[in-house]
Amino acid sequence: MSRTRSAGILLPIFSLPSKYGIGTLGKEAYRFVDFLVKADQTYWQVLPIGPTSYGDSPYQSFSSFAGNPYFIDPDLLVEDHLLEKSDLKELKVKDDRYIDYGHLYETRFLILRKAYEKGKDLYAKEFKDFVNKNKGWLEDYALFMAVKKHFNMASWLEWPDPLIRQHKPEAVCMYSERLKEDIGFYSFIQYLFFKQFVKLKEYANLNGIKIIGDLPIYVAMDSCDVWCDSKQFQLNENTKVPEDVAGVPPDYFSKDGQLWGNPLYDWNYMKSTGYKWWIDRIAGVSAFFDVIRIDHFRGFAEYWAVPYGEKTAKNGHWEKGPGIGFVGVLRDWFSNIEFIAEDLGESSPGLIELLKESTFPGMRVLEFSLDPDGMSSHSPHNQDKNCVCYIATHDNVPVMGWLKEAKAKDLALAKRYFGLNKEEGYNYGFIRGGMASHAYLFICQMQDYLGLGKEATINAPGTLNNWKWRLLSGEADAKLAKKIALYTKTFGRSRSEKA
Repeated sequence: MSRTRSAGILLPIFSLPSKYGIGTLGKEAYRFVDFLVKADQTYWQVLPIGPTSYGDSPYQSFSSFAGNPYFIDPDLLVEDHLLEKSDLKELKVKDDRYIDYGHLYETRFLILRKAYEKGKDLYAKEFKDFVNKNKGWLEDYALFMAVKKHFNMASWLEWPDPLIRQHKPEAVCMYSERLKEDIGFYSFIQYLFFKQFVKLKEYANLNGIKIIGDLPIYVAMDSCDVWCDSKQFQLNENTKVPEDVAGVPPDYFSKDGQLWGNPLYDWNYMKSTGYKWWIDRIAGVSAFFDVIRIDHFRGFAEYWAVPYGEKTAKNGHWEKGPGIGFVGVLRDWFSNIEFIAEDLGESSPGLIELLKESTFPGMRVLEFSLDPDGMSSHSPHNQDKNCVCYIATHDNVPVMGWLKEAKAKDLALAKRYFGLNKEEGYNYGFIRGGMASHAYLFICQMQDYLGLGKEATINAPGTLNNWKWRLLSGEADAKLAKKIALYTKTFGRSRSEKA
């Protein structure tokens, strides 16, 4: 992996501007690539792109392989003669700043159904080729979604038919025939998503922009992955209910820890298969991403197991993870893919050793860097070259909001360390600090370039009502790009210097 000094911007696909209520893979995505080029950036980091379920979190997806139908751009469907412009009227929303997922759910699938009715014949050959190429995961996913729809979107654990709930072959055959039309629909949606995303990635790469994608370490309990391949997880053989679930202990984000509720992996079984499930998973997302950020990398060194049924994560316990025996397989198998490990500078000896053995770059966050003794590993002067520096991640308040809530002593230290001043803007003092850091890569949230506050937080862990903030049309303008480019060049992170 190249360790050339460079910079990038974090902006989820759903946060792109759009008149249809959520960011898509359409013209605004291409405009953002153009903005990145003008801003002298090299990377665009996005969050997970899978279909979301209740709660709208991209880290709780129905599938590790499928794409989010909401990201399919309606205007591109008109260009492909799958929809008429008049079909799009009901999709338009008044509030461009925050996503209304309820409205999306009520309207988007009706429009996609219209596109399917036209497209299944108009693009029959392309569609068939796509299905054949992706048969392994696509058949399972499309059937899973069709059966969910048949049972009013209930979790597969609550499906009234025990045979299909247990993924019995005879039930799979029966429902595959009975729900053939819905299976075709859910397959076609994925054809559209892949077609649009691959074209966007090609455009980004042609313009020198690499896409960093986020890979959640765990999968949702209510997912196709768990339903059709339960042997990969620590589940009761008969009930399919987990004994322990995933989470993290009390920390910076929450005094009760975070109870994620995801099923834990059966690492012994996975090892016996040569980690095929993981290899297939990484191979799948590599169609979209040039760099993969592995979420919660510590879970491969040791993971927090919480007894199923607990209300918080406080009563969990540590279990040993698969370590370098697993991570080394991914690293060596995908030697053409760059990885980033989300370690957040944690001091666990097991994690430190695993990160060192993997050679993957870790992460440092400037909002965690304020140590009066100057010893924090997050501080720019202490950062290792082989790391990625952030002011804040998607789980943190944008820096202007963070400063507003900071203790007086922390604010004073930040002013002294980063040389914060009103003329430059406090947010740009942090940007300067990140750009000047030793880290080979500096990633900044778009909100921090705009100087937005707490209202622009993507996700506040342990709370509801997240994943909604969006960029407004025109905010990423030429003036801002020029300003970002100046900082980028000043600190040796320019694209032109690598040419």
